[in-house]
Amino acid sequence: MNLDLRIPMGLMFTLVGVILTLYGWATRGSALYARADNVDVNLGWGVVLLVFGVSTFLMGRRAERKLRSQPRKSTPVTAGNRRGH
Repeated sequence: MNLDLRIPMGLMFTLVGVILTLYGWATRGSALYARADNVDVNLGWGVVLLVFGVSTFLMGRRAERKLRSQPRKSTPVTAGNRRGH
């Protein structure tokens, strides 16, 4: 089984990015950010995580499609390339 870890990680970062972006967008302009010089950190990092998650997911999908399109090479099992016991 060839599972590219970029796919589930991309989905995880995308989900967290969406949550942070929505929370930051819903709370912008509130007194919550008064101590941070009115900088909406949740919105900023939510967008960063969203972009990173989507790009990671797309790179994983592209690599998976490329791997599927290549023909499989069948090599005869000899003593030199045998795996396992």
